[in-house]
Amino acid sequence: MELQGTVKKISEVMTFASGFQKREMVLTTEEQYPQPINIEFLQEKSDLLNTLKEGDKVKVAINLRGREWTSPQGEVKYFNSITGWRVEKLDGASQFNEPTEAKPAAPATESKTDVFEEDEDDLPF
Repeated sequence: MELQGTVKKISEVMTFASGFQKREMVLTTEEQYPQPINIEFLQEKSDLLNTLKEGDKVKVAINLRGREWTSPQGEVKYFNSITGWRVEKLDGASQFNEPTEAKPAAPATESKTDVFEEDEDDLPF
């Protein structure tokens, strides 16, 4: 899945006692009712946020994850998380921001008059 929007906030890297690292980014979607979406970047993927700043327009590839947790009282709860694994900036000369224009074909330097004459190569395409 992919989400597209504007970077609202980027957290610092959080490192846990086990060595596990995560970093979070809040992305504001661009739709009729914009939504602030919290996206986690885990381990080495947290480095993807190093070049971003608040206000950047980005496209983020995400995975939705779910997990089950049983409390000490025996109550079962379910949690969801959104994990990012790729980020593309949309500002500047990005292929996602500006449509590419079709360029006119270069004029042929030599024209064939005999359409049944064989070409030099014999490839079927």
